[in-house]
Amino acid sequence: MIKKLDLYIIRKFLSTFFFMIGAFVVIAVVFDISDNIDNMIKSNAPWHKILIDYYINFCFYFGNLLSSFIIFLTIIWFTSKLAQQSEIVAMLSSGISYRRIIRPYFISAAILVGLSLLLSHYVVPYANRKKYDFEMQYLKYTNNIDEKNVHREIEPGTIAYFYQLNPSKNNGSKFCLEKWDNGQLKYKLLSDWATYHPERNTWTLENAQIRTFADDGKEKLEIRAKIDTTFNMAIEDFGTRSEIASAMTWDELNTYISEQQLAGSGKAQIFEIEKYNRTAGPFAIFVLTLIGVSIASRKQRGGTGLHLMLAVIIGFIFVFISRIATVSAINLNFPVYIAVWVSSFLFSFVGLWLYSRAQK
Repeated sequence: MIKKLDLYIIRKFLSTFFFMIGAFVVIAVVFDISDNIDNMIKSNAPWHKILIDYYINFCFYFGNLLSSFIIFLTIIWFTSKLAQQSEIVAMLSSGISYRRIIRPYFISAAILVGLSLLLSHYVVPYANRKKYDFEMQYLKYTNNIDEKNVHREIEPGTIAYFYQLNPSKNNGSKFCLEKWDNGQLKYKLLSDWATYHPERNTWTLENAQIRTFADDGKEKLEIRAKIDTTFNMAIEDFGTRSEIASAMTWDELNTYISEQQLAGSGKAQIFEIEKYNRTAGPFAIFVLTLIGVSIASRKQRGGTGLHLMLAVIIGFIFVFISRIATVSAINLNFPVYIAVWVSSFLFSFVGLWLYSRAQK
C-alpha cells in the first residue's frame, strides 16, 4: 500500500524532476533560437511551423535525450536536501528501514521508466520526423557521407560503388556499376565522375567505360565521354544523417538495418545502437536511482554541493564507458546489444556496493 511516506517522496521526486527537465529544455531552446533564428528568417519559415513542427518536437527530443541524467541529478538534489535537513536520519531513528525508505524512489523510477519507454518507442520518433522535415526544408541541413568506398546493392544482383560522395553537390567520384547473374559478372560500368539530377531523377556519367561479358567468355568494351542515364537509386540512398535513426519506428529500424547489412553498409551498427538504446536507456534509470539514493542519503560536510559533484563525476564515467562500448561496436564488430547494456550492467554492481555502505 502507498503510505504518506511514499507519497511525500514520490511528490518530491516527480516535482523536482519535471522542474529540472523543464529548466534544461528552456535553456536548450534559447540556445537553439540564437543559433538558428537567422536561417529561419532567411528561409521565410512560417511562425506556426517554427513553434509546432520544430520547437514542440525539439522539446520532446531534447527532454528524452537527457532524461536519465536529469533523473540522476534530481535524486541527488532532493535526497541531499532531505539528508541535510536531517529528515533521512529522523526516518531511520523512528525505526523505518533503509529498504523501506528507498521503496518510493523505485516506484517513482518505475513511473519514469514507463514514460521513457513510451516516449522512446512511439512519441519521440514521430516528433523527430517532424523536426527533421523542418530542418531539411528551412534550415537546409544535408546528409553526410563520411565513409569512402561506399557500395550498395540497389537491386538484386546489381551493385553500385563510389570511391567518395559529395551529397551537397549531388556527385561522386570513381563510380562503378556491376550486374551479376548466378555468381558471374555480366556487366560492368566504370566512370570517373557521376552527377545526380534530383529534379529529373537522372545521372550524368563522365569518361565512362562499359564492359559486357557474354556467356561464351567474350567481352565487349565501349568507351564514352558522357552518358545521361537513369538508375534505380538516388544520392540519398548512399548516406543519411545519423540522427535520422531516432526518427524511425521500431519496424522501420529493423527493415533499414536488414537493408544496410545486405548492402554492406558500415552504418548498420549505428541504427542497431539506436534500436537497443530505446530499451536500455530507460532501464538505466533504475541503476542510477540506486546509485543516487545511496550517495545522497548520508548527511555529511559539504552537503548538496559535494553530492552534485559526485553525481557529475559518476555521470561522466557512465557516459564515457557507454561511449567506449558503442565505438567498439561500430569499429571492432563488438556485439551491439552487449555494448548498449554494458554500462548499466557494470554500474549496477557500483550501485549495490554503495547501497551496502549507505547509512542505515
